[in-house]
Amino acid sequence: MLQSMTGFGNATSQSEAAYVAVELKSVNNRYLKVSMRMPDFLARFESDLEQLVRDQIARGTVNLSVRCRLNTQSSGYSIDAAVLQRYLEQSSRIAVETDSAVPALAELLPLPGVITEQEVTPDLLASVWPVIKETVQEALDQFDQFRQQEGRSMQADLDGQCTAIETQVNEVARHAPDVVADYREKMLDRIRRILTDTESDVSENDLIREVAIFADKCDINEEITRLRSHIDQFRQFLANEKSMGRKLEFLGQEMFREINTIGSKANNVTIAHSVVEMKGAIERIREILQNVE
Repeated sequence: MLQSMTGFGNATSQSEAAYVAVELKSVNNRYLKVSMRMPDFLARFESDLEQLVRDQIARGTVNLSVRCRLNTQSSGYSIDAAVLQRYLEQSSRIAVETDSAVPALAELLPLPGVITEQEVTPDLLASVWPVIKETVQEALDQFDQFRQQEGRSMQADLDGQCTAIETQVNEVARHAPDVVADYREKMLDRIRRILTDTESDVSENDLIREVAIFADKCDINEEITRLRSHIDQFRQFLANEKSMGRKLEFLGQEMFREINTIGSKANNVTIAHSVVEMKGAIERIREILQNVE
């Protein structure tokens, strides 16, 4: 099943130790790039969280945000009285010198070093980690549901483009014999006129043989066969349980190559029209695959 590279998921959890909120979102990228934002005291879990993401996501730019508020019983803040006293003394002296009001204590509290967060103990971190892991996994699961829903829509669109190409391939195949025959007749007529004008003694059999060799060069049956094979394989990848964006991209390139060759070899108005239609379908396939994992 196809999965979109664009997704969103979030989850929250509350335990005795902490409240955890996770948000996960991604945009398309040819490779996997994971960026995370979390409190400093959770930095030790960064590699574990990244691995959780990599186990479930193959491509895209993923942004993971983890907010964690420890319960007051588990952790808190303290006021450094000595630092606060120094701020108060300096501000009082400046107030006297400038004949201004002395700042209130509440105005001094936000200054650097006055309030410090108490150190988070290893035991507390150990108790918080299962909650964080579970919440991140819940967000990942919701994220996947979002991507799969988008993937189903893209899969239907891609299958429709394959059908459009198939329709045009059948039209090309119907006119393929005419391409060689028309080319052969045009070449024979042209060469006969040249030989008549130059009074050459080349035999008719030699002429037909040489023209046949050149006419085979505009035979597009091999390209038609390969193009049909690519379409069949493309559909097999679409139906695969895993999202196979890179392989689908490769097949899209191969289909475009065969269509280009058909267009360059077949000097036929009807086939040229079909080639234009098929190139339009391939362009749409490319646009969709830019967002497929």
